Formats: sequence, structure tokens, C-alpha cells
Amino acid sequence: MEEPRKKDTCKKDTRKQKGALAEEQATVYLVDQGYEIIDRNWRCRSGELDIVARKEDYLVFVEVRSRSGSTRYGTPAESVNTHKMIQVRKTAEVYLLYKQIDLETTRLRFDVIAVLLNTDMPVSSLDHIVEAF
Repeated sequence: MEEPRKKDTCKKDTRKQKGALAEEQATVYLVDQGYEIIDRNWRCRSGELDIVARKEDYLVFVEVRSRSGSTRYGTPAESVNTHKMIQVRKTAEVYLLYKQIDLETTRLRFDVIAVLLNTDMPVSSLDHIVEAF
């Protein structure tokens, strides 16, 4: 029987760490910009919402994307494809129903925060794309 590869597990753990770091930095950024964080990592059958925030009369669903090292395979923002947009919108619909949000008084917005990390984890750049989709 073969032993599981430690390298694969390590890579996956590092990816999770980087994702968590990017989400934490995005949260700090949003709070600094005057957003109230309502939920983080809200999950249901259709998917996950990274950050749900409120600013003025907007309820903002924020998709956080990150890359580390180079952008050889595209920028973090470019990784938000049509499939991901549809998934986030469907999950947001479930969220709105579950939380019984009044759509008459609440405006919705879908933003992306793209975080570029250096290979040793510090944030190289953070780009907030308002009304991304």
C-alpha cells in the first residue's frame, strides 16, 4: 500500500491558508472603507458567499479571489468566470430568502476583491471591483 503524498496535502493546506489570508485582508479593507460585515463564508447547497457586507442602502456580496506569485495564469479578477458569477448569484438568492431580506428597501451589488499575494504570503496588491457582475 502506498503512503499518501505529503506534497499534495501541503499544497492544498497552503492554498487554503492563502485563501483565508486573502479573505481576511479583504474584510479588513472593507471595514476600513466603512462597510459593515454581515456574514463571512455563508454556505448552502448551491455554494458559498465569501463576504456579505452592508454599506448605506446596499447589501454587497463580495467574491474574494487570490493568486500568489505571478499572474502567468491570469489575474485573480480574471478567475471569476461566468460559472462562478451564476453560482454566486444563485447562492445570494438563497441567502436573501433565508435571511428574509426586504428587497424593496435594499439594493444589491456584486463586487469582487482581487488579492495578489507574494509567494511568502504578504499581500502585494488588493483591488476592489465595485459592481463586478
